[in-house]
Amino acid sequence: MKNKGMIITINSGKGGVGKTIFATTLAGVFSYLKKKVLLIDMDLSSGGISVLLDIPKGKTIYNLFDDIINNRYKDEDAYVYKYDDYVSVLASCKDPREASKIDSNVLEQIINIYKNHYDYIVIDTTHIPNRDTLLSLDMADVILYLIGDNPQELKNTSNLLSILKDLNKDNVKVILNNSYKEENNYFSKYDIKSVIEHNIDYILPKSLYVKNINQYLMEGKILILNNKLSFKSDKDKELLIKLAKDVGDIDE
Repeated sequence: MKNKGMIITINSGKGGVGKTIFATTLAGVFSYLKKKVLLIDMDLSSGGISVLLDIPKGKTIYNLFDDIINNRYKDEDAYVYKYDDYVSVLASCKDPREASKIDSNVLEQIINIYKNHYDYIVIDTTHIPNRDTLLSLDMADVILYLIGDNPQELKNTSNLLSILKDLNKDNVKVILNNSYKEENNYFSKYDIKSVIEHNIDYILPKSLYVKNINQYLMEGKILILNNKLSFKSDKDKELLIKLAKDVGDIDE
């Protein structure tokens, strides 16, 4: 069993591959496994978790930063939205102009504060390799890198994986997401591995594709915890649970 406070950073080579939905889904599976998890939206200028989960307006990561530097910080729970008994969310900035004001050293301090209070910290990042994304990758115990079969995306993935390799990062798990679109894939698994020069560690199958997904997203619920949806098969259910247990180092 892992030590408390594992940091899992979700990243991708481009937008639109289901990264934020996967981040919330992973948190939902941890909730299903009765593990306490914090979702941090590290896309500070245009984060999507608050919109995806219809989180009421409240304090954000910027408010926490501002209170820390002005010696007003007292209670970490005051800044997070409690989605259910196991999942909480630290929202990104309300105003994109606030993002550039947050010092990276304080961001690191914020992550470490919450690390002591949760089993898992799941960080959703922008695909742009900016300061906040690089910090999130650097602090991660596990990096989950989502890819599709878009040529531009594979090229971006290849470049970033090369950089991470040069930095001796051996904690990267590549996830091929075949569930975010209905049409057939263009590249084979072999082709993708050849381009990115990395193993594909997990595959999210097409059977996880949700038709009319927007009507469910409008309800503001984590898809995997939405009672109107269910696992399409025991095989899919077992796959997601196995992925979460593997990534989260859960052996019971």
